[in-house]
Amino acid sequence: MKRYLDVLTVALAAMTFAAPAAADSDIRYETEYNVSLGILPIAHASFVTKVLSSGYTISGDVRSAGIVDVIAKISAQTSVSGVLMKDRMQASRYSLVYKSNNKVQTYDVRYRNGDVVKAEITPTPKRKPRNWIEVTDRDLKSVLDPISGMIVPDGQDVCRRTLPIFDGESRMDLVLSPKGSSRFSVGDVEGEAIVCAIRYVPKSGFRKGRKDIEYLRQATDMEIWFAKTALLKVYAPVYARVPTRMGPLYIRAVKFDG
Repeated sequence: MKRYLDVLTVALAAMTFAAPAAADSDIRYETEYNVSLGILPIAHASFVTKVLSSGYTISGDVRSAGIVDVIAKISAQTSVSGVLMKDRMQASRYSLVYKSNNKVQTYDVRYRNGDVVKAEITPTPKRKPRNWIEVTDRDLKSVLDPISGMIVPDGQDVCRRTLPIFDGESRMDLVLSPKGSSRFSVGDVEGEAIVCAIRYVPKSGFRKGRKDIEYLRQATDMEIWFAKTALLKVYAPVYARVPTRMGPLYIRAVKFDG
């Protein structure tokens, strides 16, 4: 379940909010998403983004719902802070607190100029299996956090990108490519969305041969839809589809500034 939450967190992170290169005044923005496995609701997510003259912060809360709550109470609190660059948001710190029933695990990552300078997992993981693919120093150079790493400023190509993500434990590439466009509707907001296909490429920080990793690696039907926000004139996702071994996972915006 943790591995699918990792992918879900990345997808939700992309759907939080995309900030401009600079802000004339402080801005606070809220977004909300419903998550379903097929037709079954399984989670709800909410995010708060603050853009300040000194930088930005994004905090999110993901909680299980529906049938998942019958099996296990699962939640995740995630946050990122950093500075606004000319063409991107550059993180200085990222954290994720993952809870499953009474088990709590915390991931804390510090960045400097795009490189990871510190990464801690609490409690310290047990001895890793022999087929564990270690994260190397090279893997931690020029990487993005799972949240602000998914920013698409206006004027840039939305879909032709490869995102080198480090989530505190695993290093992965998310390879985006154009897949056309589609109409979307979120509440009273309607418009045209840019559709991107996503290819998941695990690099390190996982057990070789793990079935859910191999399933995601081979998946060809993962996608995410981007639409331009009205407030900040940048592209933010409104919909995502993530294949899992249990069925397709759908993430739909229920509050969007379109």
